[in-house]
Amino acid sequence: MKESLDAQYWSDRYHEGRTGWDIGYAAPQLMAFTVDFPKDARILIPGCGRAYEAEALHRQGYTEVYVVDWSREPLDDFLKRVPDFPSEHLVHSDFFALTGHYDLMLEQTFFCALSPDLRDRYVDKVHTLLSEGGVLAGLLFDFPLTDDGPPFGGSADEYRARFSHCFNLERMARSELSIPPRAGRELAIRFVKI
Repeated sequence: MKESLDAQYWSDRYHEGRTGWDIGYAAPQLMAFTVDFPKDARILIPGCGRAYEAEALHRQGYTEVYVVDWSREPLDDFLKRVPDFPSEHLVHSDFFALTGHYDLMLEQTFFCALSPDLRDRYVDKVHTLLSEGGVLAGLLFDFPLTDDGPPFGGSADEYRARFSHCFNLERMARSELSIPPRAGRELAIRFVKI
Protein backbone atom coordinates (compact mmCIF):
# COMPACT_ATOMS: atom_id res chain seq x y z
CA MET A 1 0.00 0.00 0.00
CA LYS A 2 1.51 3.27 -1.09
CA GLU A 3 -1.17 5.79 -0.09
CA SER A 4 -2.46 6.95 3.28
CA LEU A 5 -6.02 5.71 3.78
CA ASP A 6 -7.22 8.94 5.35
CA ALA A 7 -10.43 10.92 4.80
CA GLN A 8 -8.90 12.72 1.81
CA TYR A 9 -8.03 9.41 0.15
CA TRP A 10 -11.66 8.25 0.34
CA SER A 11 -13.03 11.64 -0.75
CA ASP A 12 -10.73 11.55 -3.76
CA ARG A 13 -12.01 8.07 -4.65
CA TYR A 14 -15.59 9.39 -4.69
CA HIS A 15 -14.63 12.47 -6.75
CA GLU A 16 -12.80 10.29 -9.26
CA GLY A 17 -15.57 7.67 -9.47
CA ARG A 18 -13.23 4.92 -8.20
CA THR A 19 -15.86 3.23 -6.01
CA GLY A 20 -15.75 -0.43 -6.97
CA TRP A 21 -17.19 -1.41 -3.57
CA ASP A 22 -20.40 0.53 -4.30
CA ILE A 23 -22.92 -2.00 -5.66
CA GLY A 24 -25.75 0.56 -5.99
CA TYR A 25 -28.29 -1.21 -3.76
CA ALA A 26 -28.60 -2.87 -0.35
CA ALA A 27 -26.51 -6.04 -0.14
CA PRO A 28 -28.87 -9.05 0.19
CA GLN A 29 -26.70 -10.78 2.81
CA LEU A 30 -26.64 -7.69 5.03
CA MET A 31 -30.38 -7.26 4.80
CA ALA A 32 -30.85 -10.93 5.75
CA PHE A 33 -28.97 -10.29 8.99
CA THR A 34 -31.47 -7.63 10.12
CA VAL A 35 -34.67 -9.70 10.03
CA ASP A 36 -34.29 -10.97 13.61
CA PHE A 37 -33.96 -7.46 15.02
CA PRO A 38 -36.88 -5.29 16.14
CA LYS A 39 -37.63 -2.02 14.36
CA ASP A 40 -36.22 -0.02 17.29
CA ALA A 41 -32.89 -1.90 17.47
CA ARG A 42 -29.90 0.44 17.43
CA ILE A 43 -28.05 -0.44 14.22
CA LEU A 44 -24.65 0.99 13.24
CA ILE A 45 -23.21 0.88 9.71
CA PRO A 46 -19.57 2.02 9.77
CA GLY A 47 -17.80 3.12 6.60
CA CYS A 48 -21.31 3.28 5.20
CA GLY A 49 -20.48 4.87 1.87
CA ARG A 50 -23.73 5.68 0.09
CA ALA A 51 -25.58 3.66 2.75
CA TYR A 52 -28.02 1.67 0.66
CA GLU A 53 -28.66 -0.68 3.59
CA ALA A 54 -29.54 2.27 5.83
CA GLU A 55 -31.92 3.56 3.17
CA ALA A 56 -33.64 0.17 2.89
CA LEU A 57 -33.90 -0.22 6.67
CA HIS A 58 -35.24 3.31 7.08
CA ARG A 59 -37.91 2.66 4.44
CA GLN A 60 -38.84 -0.58 6.24
CA GLY A 61 -39.53 1.38 9.43
CA TYR A 62 -36.32 0.87 11.41
CA THR A 63 -36.04 3.97 13.59
CA GLU A 64 -32.57 3.71 15.15
CA VAL A 65 -30.22 3.27 12.20
CA TYR A 66 -26.92 5.15 12.42
CA VAL A 67 -24.41 5.58 9.61
CA VAL A 68 -20.84 6.81 9.83
CA ASP A 69 -18.28 7.71 7.20
CA TRP A 70 -15.39 10.10 7.30
CA SER A 71 -15.89 11.11 3.69
CA ARG A 72 -18.58 13.77 3.27
CA GLU A 73 -19.40 12.95 -0.38
CA PRO A 74 -21.31 9.69 0.11
CA LEU A 75 -23.20 11.10 3.09
CA ASP A 76 -24.36 14.06 1.00
CA ASP A 77 -25.47 11.66 -1.72
CA PHE A 78 -27.38 9.61 0.85
CA LEU A 79 -29.21 12.69 2.15
CA LYS A 80 -30.31 13.59 -1.37
CA ARG A 81 -31.86 10.13 -1.74
CA VAL A 82 -33.26 9.94 1.81
CA PRO A 83 -34.02 13.52 2.94
CA ASP A 84 -36.24 12.34 5.82
CA PHE A 85 -33.45 10.30 7.46
CA PRO A 86 -32.78 11.72 10.95
CA SER A 87 -29.83 14.07 10.62
CA GLU A 88 -28.55 13.17 14.09
CA HIS A 89 -28.16 9.56 12.89
CA LEU A 90 -25.86 10.63 10.07
CA VAL A 91 -22.32 10.85 11.47
CA HIS A 92 -19.41 12.40 9.59
CA SER A 93 -16.55 11.08 11.69
CA ASP A 94 -13.66 8.71 12.10
CA PHE A 95 -15.04 5.32 13.19
CA PHE A 96 -12.50 5.14 16.01
CA ALA A 97 -13.87 8.39 17.51
CA LEU A 98 -17.43 7.03 17.85
CA THR A 99 -19.21 6.63 21.15
CA GLY A 100 -22.54 5.08 22.09
CA HIS A 101 -23.94 1.56 22.19
CA TYR A 102 -25.57 -0.46 19.44
CA ASP A 103 -27.43 -3.75 19.23
CA LEU A 104 -26.20 -4.62 15.74
CA MET A 105 -23.26 -3.48 13.67
CA LEU A 106 -23.40 -4.30 9.95
CA GLU A 107 -20.03 -4.94 8.34
CA GLN A 108 -19.38 -4.82 4.62
CA THR A 109 -16.03 -3.91 3.06
CA PHE A 110 -15.10 -1.62 5.99
CA PHE A 111 -12.87 -4.02 7.94
CA CYS A 112 -10.96 -5.11 4.83
CA ALA A 113 -10.60 -1.48 3.66
CA LEU A 114 -8.78 -0.50 6.85
CA SER A 115 -5.03 -0.71 6.94
CA PRO A 116 -4.29 -4.19 8.35
CA ASP A 117 -2.37 -2.67 11.26
CA LEU A 118 -5.71 -1.28 12.52
CA ARG A 119 -7.51 -4.63 12.67
CA ASP A 120 -7.02 -5.36 16.36
CA ARG A 121 -8.02 -1.79 17.18
CA TYR A 122 -11.18 -2.33 15.08
CA VAL A 123 -12.05 -5.49 17.06
CA ASP A 124 -11.64 -3.63 20.35
CA LYS A 125 -13.71 -0.67 19.10
CA VAL A 126 -16.55 -2.90 17.88
CA HIS A 127 -16.56 -4.65 21.26
CA THR A 128 -16.79 -1.27 23.01
CA LEU A 129 -19.58 0.02 20.77
CA LEU A 130 -21.84 -3.03 20.99
CA SER A 131 -24.30 -3.41 23.83
CA GLU A 132 -24.12 -6.50 26.03
CA GLY A 133 -24.96 -9.41 23.72
CA GLY A 134 -24.70 -7.12 20.68
CA VAL A 135 -24.03 -8.59 17.27
CA LEU A 136 -21.45 -7.89 14.58
CA ALA A 137 -22.88 -9.32 11.35
CA GLY A 138 -21.89 -8.94 7.77
CA LEU A 139 -19.37 -9.95 5.17
CA LEU A 140 -15.60 -10.27 5.35
CA PHE A 141 -13.45 -10.98 2.32
CA ASP A 142 -11.97 -14.45 2.00
CA PHE A 143 -8.82 -14.13 -0.08
CA PRO A 144 -5.16 -13.92 0.92
CA LEU A 145 -4.08 -10.87 2.88
CA THR A 146 -2.20 -8.52 0.58
CA ASP A 147 -0.38 -5.20 0.72
CA ASP A 148 -2.08 -4.15 -2.53
CA GLY A 149 -5.38 -3.03 -1.02
CA PRO A 150 -7.80 -1.81 -0.26
CA PRO A 151 -9.40 -4.27 0.03
CA PHE A 152 -6.67 -6.16 1.87
CA GLY A 153 -8.29 -9.58 2.19
CA GLY A 154 -8.12 -12.00 5.06
CA SER A 155 -9.07 -15.52 6.07
CA ALA A 156 -11.31 -17.44 8.46
CA ASP A 157 -8.24 -18.38 10.51
CA GLU A 158 -7.22 -14.74 10.87
CA TYR A 159 -10.73 -13.66 11.83
CA ARG A 160 -11.00 -16.44 14.44
CA ALA A 161 -7.67 -15.38 15.95
CA ARG A 162 -8.64 -11.69 16.07
CA PHE A 163 -12.25 -11.92 17.26
CA SER A 164 -12.58 -15.06 19.41
CA HIS A 165 -11.21 -13.52 22.62
CA CYS A 166 -14.21 -11.19 22.96
CA PHE A 167 -16.90 -12.60 20.65
CA ASN A 168 -18.76 -15.88 20.28
CA LEU A 169 -18.28 -16.71 16.61
CA GLU A 170 -21.77 -18.04 15.93
CA ARG A 171 -21.39 -18.10 12.17
CA MET A 172 -18.54 -17.83 9.72
CA ALA A 173 -19.26 -19.54 6.41
CA ARG A 174 -19.15 -18.84 2.71
CA SER A 175 -21.91 -16.37 1.90
CA GLU A 176 -24.72 -17.78 -0.21
CA LEU A 177 -26.05 -14.29 -0.96
CA SER A 178 -22.91 -12.62 -2.31
CA ILE A 179 -23.28 -10.50 -5.41
CA PRO A 180 -21.90 -12.31 -8.51
CA PRO A 181 -18.51 -10.50 -8.70
CA ARG A 182 -17.79 -11.48 -5.07
CA ALA A 183 -19.26 -15.00 -5.08
CA GLY A 184 -16.93 -17.47 -3.41
CA ARG A 185 -14.81 -14.68 -1.94
CA GLU A 186 -16.91 -13.58 1.05
CA LEU A 187 -17.57 -15.06 4.47
CA ALA A 188 -20.89 -14.31 6.13
CA ILE A 189 -20.29 -13.69 9.83
CA ARG A 190 -22.37 -13.35 12.95
CA PHE A 191 -20.26 -12.62 16.04
CA VAL A 192 -21.89 -11.99 19.43
CA LYS A 193 -20.20 -9.86 22.09
CA ILE A 194 -19.17 -11.70 25.24
